[in-house]
Amino acid sequence: MRYTLAGVGAQVPRRAAVLALTLAALSAAGCTTQGSDAPSSAGKAVDRQLLQIPAADRQAAPDVRGETLTGEQAALADYRGKIVVINVWGSWCAPCRAEAPYLKKVYEDTREQGVVFLGINTRDATKTNALNFEKEFGITYPSLWDPAGRQLLKFKGTISPSAIPSTVVIDRQGRIAARALKALSETELRTMTDPLLKEG
Repeated sequence: MRYTLAGVGAQVPRRAAVLALTLAALSAAGCTTQGSDAPSSAGKAVDRQLLQIPAADRQAAPDVRGETLTGEQAALADYRGKIVVINVWGSWCAPCRAEAPYLKKVYEDTREQGVVFLGINTRDATKTNALNFEKEFGITYPSLWDPAGRQLLKFKGTISPSAIPSTVVIDRQGRIAARALKALSETELRTMTDPLLKEG
């Protein structure tokens, strides 16, 4: 089984990929984006916090579901057949604020192509703080209200509960196709979604 690190064409054995995941989870703890780049053996910069998974190696996404910030019920299973971008965020998190405009832009650009966004808001003391964040940045896609991080625990082995912000992209078959343990630029987010738009 091989994983492809985004941004370079190199492939690494599974054991090395698992090690990279572990190190990335540790460095991403506490709402930080530091430590995202490390030199590869070829002397190129490799982003250890941004991972794309080949279709043959993808595993089913967990059963993410719950109440949204606006009181409705939402579930990942509702979006089967679509590409789903799940973004974990908190209004208190500076990197989350930095990436919010890029999430909004890509959401608006791709929603007519079968891409949907679902946020998971965590560790906010009140819904009011989270709703004010969404209003400030013009976020209109739904976010699950998950102050205790229960939804994050369902992604065990994929993202760390302390990796905030983080983003997971689900393919049309409901499998985890990419994940980032960092705040994303618009280019990085498109790197995660564009290949899936080309898949049948």
